[in-house]
Amino acid sequence: MRGTPVLRFIVLSGIAVAAFAGPAMSTAQAQISSREGIALQNQIEQLSQQMQQVQQMRETSNGAVSASSRAAPAASGDLVSQLLQRVATLENENRDMRGALDQLTNQVQTDMASLKKQIADMQFAAQNGGGGGGAGAGAGAGAASPADMQASSAPAAKPVTAIELLKSGQEALRAHDYASAQSSAEQALRRARTVNGKIDSQFLLAQSLAGQKQYRDSAVAYFDAYKRAPKSTRAQEALLGVSASMLALGDKNSACEALKKLQTEFPSPTPRVRSAMTSFKGRASCH
Repeated sequence: MRGTPVLRFIVLSGIAVAAFAGPAMSTAQAQISSREGIALQNQIEQLSQQMQQVQQMRETSNGAVSASSRAAPAASGDLVSQLLQRVATLENENRDMRGALDQLTNQVQTDMASLKKQIADMQFAAQNGGGGGGAGAGAGAGAASPADMQASSAPAAKPVTAIELLKSGQEALRAHDYASAQSSAEQALRRARTVNGKIDSQFLLAQSLAGQKQYRDSAVAYFDAYKRAPKSTRAQEALLGVSASMLALGDKNSACEALKKLQTEFPSPTPRVRSAMTSFKGRASCH
């Protein structure tokens, strides 16, 4: 302790002074030295007390730090647990939101597909309105085919013959179910054994493709129907369908070429075809 050397120095100094001063030192001086020694001793005791206080404060501080160190892992553990719980909650909310978003997206896609189909049906109906004045690859869609004129005694089951398939396809076409009409036409085309059956199946296929706005494919299908029987009534309707398909594609030159071929090969077309030809020529600016 720092106070100990100081006290020893003071005691030795007092002894030395007493030895050299001798017996002649006055009583007053002895009293002064005694008072000074007492004061120094008091100071030393105060310093000692202060040192003890500092030591106690240091021990208290170390104890607080140790307690804090022991408490820190527990507090940290509680914080990590809270954070993990919050992350799990957010993940659950995110999954719920994604599920709701997926349902909404599917509903929107379904509604858009239904709306597009309705618009396509309206356009197809407008293009193939009464009087033959509409442009569309479905020219001749309302014309009666031999299959439509035949009576069928088969039950309303799955069609198996070409005639049944044609009838089913025509019904689907009138209901604007063009995909089903296409499927029936393709099956009827494979099963048909007569020329008329093949022509009607090919023509139905062209109409169903036009209804789905596959105008390039419908033009090819219409021309195939024409080639199967170039001199038949269905042939002039097929050439009219070729012209309508090319006009729908914006190819006015090809549309005019198809009309020119139609006029050359059929100088006296049916009234319906003649009316449609006049309308198509005007829209294609044919000369």
